[in-house]
Amino acid sequence: MYLAINILGIVVYLAIALLFSKSRKDINWRSVAVVLVLNLLIAFVLTEFKWGRDAVKAAADGFNWLVQVAYTGINFALPNWVTPQFGGTAKTMNFVTSALLPILMIVPLFDTLTYIGVLPWIIKWVGRGLSFVTGAPKFESFFAVEMMFLGNTEALAVSSLQLKQMSAKRNLTLALMSMSCVTASIIGAYTQMVPGQFVLTAIPLNVLNALIITSILNPVKVAPEEDTIAKMGGSSSSQAAIEAGDVQADGKREPYFSFLGDSILGAGRLILIIAANVIAFVALAALIDKILALFNPWLSLEHILGIIMFPFAWLMGLDVNQAFQFAQFMGMKLVTNEFVVMGKIAGTINNLAIFPHHYQAQLTVFITSFANFSTTGMIIGAFKGLVDKEKNDLISKNVGTMLLSGILVSLMSAGIVGLFVW
Repeated sequence: MYLAINILGIVVYLAIALLFSKSRKDINWRSVAVVLVLNLLIAFVLTEFKWGRDAVKAAADGFNWLVQVAYTGINFALPNWVTPQFGGTAKTMNFVTSALLPILMIVPLFDTLTYIGVLPWIIKWVGRGLSFVTGAPKFESFFAVEMMFLGNTEALAVSSLQLKQMSAKRNLTLALMSMSCVTASIIGAYTQMVPGQFVLTAIPLNVLNALIITSILNPVKVAPEEDTIAKMGGSSSSQAAIEAGDVQADGKREPYFSFLGDSILGAGRLILIIAANVIAFVALAALIDKILALFNPWLSLEHILGIIMFPFAWLMGLDVNQAFQFAQFMGMKLVTNEFVVMGKIAGTINNLAIFPHHYQAQLTVFITSFANFSTTGMIIGAFKGLVDKEKNDLISKNVGTMLLSGILVSLMSAGIVGLFVW
């Protein structure tokens, strides 16, 4: 019965996207069907076959290994923050040490891969392959892969030349897709708090589901002559290359160690931003709970969000009690961010008596994205600095659609994983 409900849930999520579609007659159903089949195939391989499970586990272990290497640097500067296992003297490691400070090494590592051309090469060819297989427009496929490595605002910045050339409706598609990204450089932080194999499974599923949901919500017919990818760098005349850091304004490539220094400073800012957001959101949620308790001791933000999101959680194929708890986590993630939820469940998520395998997998996949209210502001701000007023106004008018896109992609990814993990 629970499997049947899980299947029904996926159908319902697609139906919701269809209900809010801006042009149902323009939907490319062949492309949607192909991407959906590919999505199911990837989820099946990564969860049902031992070699598939071993592959994602090895990838997760790789990120965990990078984090452990980063602890060496942390221990050198702050030995009383690191446990004896990694050379320090602390009894336990707090959230900042275990999840955030390793970003100081991992971000420069991924930036270096970008600097030497490895990451752009992977993104280009995976994007082209995805477009060939699915029939989706070339740049939309390219961007879906790009944002999963670089993050939403970074991917938009390095794609500014393309954004200026594309129609306002296609720019809106990219804004909708941007709600469902993660950044490869902080995956290591995720894998320290929740099961890494499901974090790594969520990433390709989010890429594909972003293509499915946005092609239904905002279908755009792209003429063959428009289905191109603008050159993103390597030319002194390319503003996008300057914005991406590939070249300086005078056309010369930035020296590596100058580039590395900027990357490390950027990683430090990212840590401060994440820490500030987590502290502020947790504190604000606690304040709201205190105010609500004045009216009724039962009232809390989690309970209210749980009631609102319960139908969608129940469609994951969970029993009623699990579905209500899942719904609370869903709502919390949408009004705060994924780190708040991960921090809340980090101590118990691996306990199968509390989080059965099906629940554990779906919850991990659902929260592995940037889809939340604050992300809409980040995306609108990024577009405002990159495109003209007409394109930016269209995106600003579709904040609700952006949030809906992010929620549906997360629901689809979690629902599809749930089909194979019980």
